[in-house]
Amino acid sequence: MGGFGSGRPTGSGKATVESCRSLDANQLHREGCLSPGCYSGWDWKRDGERVASISMRTEENRIVLSYRRRLEDGEWQSIEELVSIVRVPCSYGGSRPYFICPGVVNGRVCIRRVIKLYGPGRYFLCRHCYRLAYASQREDQIDRTLRRANKIRQSLGGDPGMASVFPERPKGMWRRTYRRLRELTFRAEFAADEAFELRAERLLLRFNQSTGKRSFWP
Repeated sequence: MGGFGSGRPTGSGKATVESCRSLDANQLHREGCLSPGCYSGWDWKRDGERVASISMRTEENRIVLSYRRRLEDGEWQSIEELVSIVRVPCSYGGSRPYFICPGVVNGRVCIRRVIKLYGPGRYFLCRHCYRLAYASQREDQIDRTLRRANKIRQSLGGDPGMASVFPERPKGMWRRTYRRLRELTFRAEFAADEAFELRAERLLLRFNQSTGKRSFWP
């Protein structure tokens, strides 16, 4: 089944790995879906409702994916994709499965050993073939700073966002640890707020320069 992903794949350079349906070799292995002779299925859900599904048949060194994909003209097409599996021995016994990406982009065969395959296009391929980015790679300074602060808030059992009440100290946490995390959070949020104000000031200055208006920014 040569030609998977030939040319520039659909969605290339636009999507992120977080926005795509994916197949995780580790997760499928834990569920027993990668055992030779296994017939299984996988569902993707949104708000508890199934939005897509796939059938899988695992053989000795490969998995056969069967699913339907809507084409650009609105028609549905049944697709069967063969993906090779390699099992790498672990240091303490057993083995760890990896997918061998079947992608062919601009005439070049991928064959990368990967844990995850993504499906923003017709086939499930690795993120390199689809040129997918991680959401964090598209964040600016403000986003990264607020993400760090929100991560601390949520790790303490609170809600994200500067408008949310900072969570109480969890039972069993050292007071000095709690104070340090609280200080880090407020410092990050203050830095993000300053960066936002600076950005707004620069945008207003640029707008005034382009229109010839005077700025009354304090």
